[in-house]
Amino acid sequence: MFNFTVPCLFGLEGPCADELRRMGLGDVRAENGRVRFTGDMSACAKANIRLRTGERVLLRLGAFEARSFDALFEGVKALPLGDFIPRDGQFPVKGYSLDSALHSVPDCQRIIKKAAAVKLGQTYRTQWLSETGALYQLQFSIIKDQAEIFLDTTGAPLFKRGYRPGHVAAPLRETLAAALVGLARYRGRDALWDPFCGSGTIPIEAALIAHNRAPGLNRPFAAQSWPIAPDKIWADAKDEARSLEYPGPYRIFASDIDPKAVALARENARRAGVEVDITFSVSDARTASAPWEQGAIVCNPPYGERMLERQEAQQLYRDMGRTLGRLEGWKQYIISSEPDFERFYGAPATKRRKLYNGMILCYLNMYY
Repeated sequence: MFNFTVPCLFGLEGPCADELRRMGLGDVRAENGRVRFTGDMSACAKANIRLRTGERVLLRLGAFEARSFDALFEGVKALPLGDFIPRDGQFPVKGYSLDSALHSVPDCQRIIKKAAAVKLGQTYRTQWLSETGALYQLQFSIIKDQAEIFLDTTGAPLFKRGYRPGHVAAPLRETLAAALVGLARYRGRDALWDPFCGSGTIPIEAALIAHNRAPGLNRPFAAQSWPIAPDKIWADAKDEARSLEYPGPYRIFASDIDPKAVALARENARRAGVEVDITFSVSDARTASAPWEQGAIVCNPPYGERMLERQEAQQLYRDMGRTLGRLEGWKQYIISSEPDFERFYGAPATKRRKLYNGMILCYLNMYY
């Protein structure tokens, strides 16, 4: 039985924890910016393949206090690295430090790498480690002098589903898009409309959710090449995920004022295998008519981070309020970094939720 940690965008801890609980995984605990759970490597495979809102799945090797480089070295050296990393394994190091005496990340990387090399050299009774084999990415976090060391089982982050090689400016991360659809409680029964679809992330994630299709079915993971995670557990996890899928099609609508964005969104949907579920169109959200009698609008309109752009975005919100805001039968879930969005939109939100799009503080304005 192992301890796992799933980093996530701030504000998505609850949705991520709910996902893991629905998978039946053990001892799920949400913390600030991450979610913990316990399980074997089969649980690790399941989480990697099916998680929509987590960034990666880390296997926790240990934790200890590290107020000095000596303490950091000895703490890493005491870990059972040889139980996971083979003689020829690659073990690069990356991580971060916050509010700690050891604030230099490059120095921490160097000490952890040295300690891991010493421990593995002792384990395999050698002074030379070739590092020509599979990747065993070591990650560390040092928060208030408490160090945690992990192995990254995921590889490329989980938001890289594989269907979006191209994107328009300011794309929404897939994990956040999935969370928005989940917070809108969309499961495929009603209609969903994104009038600012861009490269199509929200409608594509909505279609995957409606089908209950695991987002990681068509991509590789780092731990697939590890002896402790044989091929069978990944094959079984994928078979289980496929058995849980629902047939379509669904009423999902995606529009944008930019024809190139719509063409790109359609191509991304084709790559994701959900093009048949989404109706694409070129239209201006400020004047567009609703594509169905009722449903949920989930969208990510332009933010406007610079002053002139922000003024344009504020005018866009006013125009949206005069059109989308007056639609009957449509719940609305609009994410924006504008703290006064409600004032420009012309109506107070039923509920607001603080989220982060990368490092940008945003608010999900919910009208229902």
